[in-house]
Amino acid sequence: MADTHTVRFEPVGIEIEANEGENVLSAAFRQGVMLMHGCKEGQCASCKSFLLEGDEGEEFELDRYSTFALNDFEKDEGYTLLCRTRAYDDLVVELLNYDEEMIHSGLPIQEATVEVAANEPVTHDMRQLVVRLVEPTTVKFFPGQYMDFAVPGTGETRSFSMANTSSLQNGQLEFVVKVYPGGLFSQFLETGLVAGDRLHVTGPYGMFTLRNNPDADLVFVGGGAGMAPILALLRSMTERGIDRRATFYYGARSRRDLCFTEELRALERTLPGFRYVPALSEPAAEDDWDGEIGLITDIVKRAGPDLAGADAYVCGPPPMVEAAVELLPALGVDESRVFYDKFTTTGDADAG
Repeated sequence: MADTHTVRFEPVGIEIEANEGENVLSAAFRQGVMLMHGCKEGQCASCKSFLLEGDEGEEFELDRYSTFALNDFEKDEGYTLLCRTRAYDDLVVELLNYDEEMIHSGLPIQEATVEVAANEPVTHDMRQLVVRLVEPTTVKFFPGQYMDFAVPGTGETRSFSMANTSSLQNGQLEFVVKVYPGGLFSQFLETGLVAGDRLHVTGPYGMFTLRNNPDADLVFVGGGAGMAPILALLRSMTERGIDRRATFYYGARSRRDLCFTEELRALERTLPGFRYVPALSEPAAEDDWDGEIGLITDIVKRAGPDLAGADAYVCGPPPMVEAAVELLPALGVDESRVFYDKFTTTGDADAG
């Protein structure tokens, strides 16, 4: 049996066991400890931490990573990326970025076989992918989390957020996937994936879940396939009878890029205090559009000059996420109350 090593996380005082050569982030997931993470591939720096005890080459090794996520100076000072750190002895890690509300609420990562139930376009370049769980027949997750899909025949994975809630999954998982020209999973989804095909998924991952803060207003900012996790949160609010005042700002290029409009308008009638505000950045002449026009961050800035005390959830294309994460604190949202999943696109245009 392979050796195991103790990894202690400070300042939270949590200990896990890591198998010999297992990366620390995966070991934490396996034991239900929800650490901050994003790409899980050493590109985004979400899991950057500081090693209080441990020497490279003796007690741990680093897999290949991007120097944009961890530069040489940081590495020399003792910083590391938990998704790239493989333990070969006991380690003590100082977490630089963690969510006290979430860290103890993690669900163990599961592997599952799923069967395609539906693969239908919802816009000209986004698809609603519904899969049925085969083995196991249920998977526990929090609304807003995502799964990794193994792309058949490639050894690669792609990450997609679930749009359904955990209580009404009925053995199925629903995803909204952006189709990118030349995308590894996109091509497969668009031309080769049909009902009955089987895929392998792993999860749940992600910190994009609704926090318990009943007196705070909610601001959702989304674009593209960022529709999926936000829709999951809104559906969950309906199921749970949550009546917090909430606004969903969704950015698209033209009317043909909008989806789930009827459901979102119905939610305005179901959820007290909920508003759906779509905006088009480049409406076509034939769109006959009388709604908001402009970048979605500009619409948020114009509509909500004072968002003090609100919780904000952001999901969509990386440039939009970066702009929104910078804007929202300037409008009064506490930086610690801006929640988002940080996906990367380098070599992975399908993530979302």
